[in-house]
Amino acid sequence: MLDFLSYFFGVGESVEFTNFSVAHFMPIAIAAGIIFLIYRFRKNISNMKNEKIFRYIIAFALIISEMSYYWRLIAMPSLGPNPVDNLPISVCGWVAIFASYMVIGKSQTLFDISYFWALTGSIFALITPTVISFTGPTRFRYYQFWTEHLVIYIAIFYMIFVHKMRPNKKSFLKAYIGMALLAIIAYFANRLIGPGANYLFMARPEDTPSILDILPPNFALRLFVMASAITLLFVLVYLPWHIKDKNAKKKAECNEKELAIK
Repeated sequence: MLDFLSYFFGVGESVEFTNFSVAHFMPIAIAAGIIFLIYRFRKNISNMKNEKIFRYIIAFALIISEMSYYWRLIAMPSLGPNPVDNLPISVCGWVAIFASYMVIGKSQTLFDISYFWALTGSIFALITPTVISFTGPTRFRYYQFWTEHLVIYIAIFYMIFVHKMRPNKKSFLKAYIGMALLAIIAYFANRLIGPGANYLFMARPEDTPSILDILPPNFALRLFVMASAITLLFVLVYLPWHIKDKNAKKKAECNEKELAIK
C-alpha cells in the first residue's frame, strides 16, 4: 500500500505526459461537455430552489484541488515543499481562489478578474501543460492539475449562463491592473529567490516544451512580448461582448426610428 501511495503521489523520473494526446484532450472534452450541459439546462438550474448547491460543489472542487497540491508536498518531503516552486504567485492559482469565492458570493469583481485571467493566462496551461510533463494518468498530480484548471472554466461559464454575469469595460481595467500587480510581484520574487524561480514564466523558458518557448530569452524583450500578447488576448476575450453591445445598441436605435416614423 505504501509503495502504491508513494508512486501515485510521486513524480516520474522521465516524461510521462505527452502534449496533444488522449490524456491531454480527454479532460478538456469532459469539461466542455459539462459546460454544454450547464448551457443547455441553464434555465432549469437557475429556477432550482437549491441552486446554490451547484455553486458550493464548484467552490469545494476548486479549493480542494488547489490546497491538495500543497498537502501533497507537505506529506511527501522528498517532493518539497520548495519555496522556489510553491509560492502562491501564479495566475492559475489565484484564479482558482478568486473563482471559488466568486461562485459562493456571486461577486462581480471576482468574476471580472477570473474571466480575463483564465481566458488569457490559464489558457496557456491547457495548451501545453508543462508542469505535469513528469506525471501521467496514473499520478495524483495529473488529476489535481486538470481539476483545478478546468473547474475554473466551469465556474466562469456557470456564472455567465446561469447568473447572467458578464464583463464590461471596467472589468477589463480591473483585471489588467491586477495582472500588472501580479507581474510586479513575480518579477521581484524571481530576482530575490534566484536562478531557480520562474514565476509567470518571466525569467526564462521552461525546461520542458511549451507554447511559451517562442518568447525571447532577453528579459526586456520577453516582458514586452508577454505584455503585448496579454493586451491582445484581453481585447480578444472582451470582443464578443463589445460586438454584442454594439449590435444591441444598433437594434435599439432602429426600433426608436421605427417608432418615430409611426
